Amino acid sequence: MPHISTGDMLRTHIAAGDDIGKRAESLIKAGRLVPDELVNELVKQRIGAPDTVSGMILDGYPRTLNQAGVLLKMLEPYGFRPAVIHLVVDYEKIVARLSGRRLCPVCGTLYSLTTNPPKVAGTCDLDGAKLVTREDDREVVIRERLREYDSQTLPILSFFREAGVRMIDVGAADETPEQIVTKLWRELTEAGLITGAVPELGVAPSGPK
Repeated sequence: MPHISTGDMLRTHIAAGDDIGKRAESLIKAGRLVPDELVNELVKQRIGAPDTVSGMILDGYPRTLNQAGVLLKMLEPYGFRPAVIHLVVDYEKIVARLSGRRLCPVCGTLYSLTTNPPKVAGTCDLDGAKLVTREDDREVVIRERLREYDSQTLPILSFFREAGVRMIDVGAADETPEQIVTKLWRELTEAGLITGAVPELGVAPSGPK
């Protein structure tokens, strides 16, 4: 089951310097959302790929009510049964975690200054390159993203509940990734959306549509 991140897709276009990348870059650097029509089209194309036949994990989408409505219509022809996972985390902890991330511009390895720091400060363990802070991991940008979240994304939770979509709320502030995965797996299994044992982190789950 593929992990589909709209952020990753947009960053790929930005790196390529194409029209989509140019339109998205200035908005992302400022912590603003990319226009719905652009993101909706990217997701629509990706959902239609052969590897999504058994389902997918959408990361960072939908972020607005418009995107949420479009997504449900996109899924109808495929017969998917969607579920929404809502990770509840204190905003100050989000700011601390994201602003503490560092990226290797050469190999793409991501580090955390608190939980997964490089062996040598500021240097990639794999290739010795100088680590950088992504534009969208700057504190001022993160706080702007959180303001956008409050105004545009939180209402989506109510929209999905009213639409009858399965909602899974998990307190993730003080849990380890393993504990969070175990909770999510139990909820999704009970809902009949996935099958099998809890996977190791980094291994994509499998299951019915």
